[in-house]
Amino acid sequence: MKCIGVEFKEKGKQYTFDINNLDINIGDDVIVETERGLQFGKAVVYYGEINDGKEHAKVLKVATKKDAEQNKKNIFEAAKALEKAQSLADELSLDMKFLESFYTFDRKQLVFQFLADNRVDFRELAKSLAAIYKTRIELRQVGVRDKAKEISGIGPCGRKLCCSNFLNDLDSVGIAQVKNQNLALNPSKINGLCGRLLCCLKFEDDLYTEFRRDLPEIGDTVKNGDDEGTVTSVDIPNRKYTFITEDGNKIEVKVPFKNECRRKGN
Repeated sequence: MKCIGVEFKEKGKQYTFDINNLDINIGDDVIVETERGLQFGKAVVYYGEINDGKEHAKVLKVATKKDAEQNKKNIFEAAKALEKAQSLADELSLDMKFLESFYTFDRKQLVFQFLADNRVDFRELAKSLAAIYKTRIELRQVGVRDKAKEISGIGPCGRKLCCSNFLNDLDSVGIAQVKNQNLALNPSKINGLCGRLLCCLKFEDDLYTEFRRDLPEIGDTVKNGDDEGTVTSVDIPNRKYTFITEDGNKIEVKVPFKNECRRKGN
């Protein structure tokens, strides 16, 4: 089957859909079928022929002007519903901060995303919202990383937050990625504005793994020519390490890539 990647909101997660023999161009608005019902999205990437053994949902059609107008109406009314949901939550003394809401294109479901420090019993709120909007209500609790993606900001590097700038998926980040870059376990250095580990630690990990190859670890005993000593520092991006000999000489060693042509120009 031939597939495309579809986003339901700008810089949102990409989902794979079977183009269903339709003539679709990148940038086209499309109507697709999902588990929640019909959704309005944009074709953002063409994958071509995919034979992964999975059965992907289908693109039903290229959106018409009328469909686009319906989508705009859905967005406007979902925004109003978001305000109402926050007001009702406040009246019920529920500790919930609503971040986003959206209708499925066919309006069979209205989804709310909210932030809360603890689990919330929102059954009464869900009943009230269903009575008002006459559709299925889903209240979804999200994490602080989702909030950071939504409101954005400037990271410690001085650039716009990766999560709100170009990342489609907020993959989990672990201490293993921190250690792979030889970073100190200092929260002020390795955590982002959301208080979680920096997203860049994840998408830089493969490159650091490649650059670490054939480099020693701090504390290793190494030999370079006639000199032997203990490694005191490792510079992964520049593929260098420093060791100190028994007589106190400090020696810096540059380690070339075994296949140097791969990194030509770097």
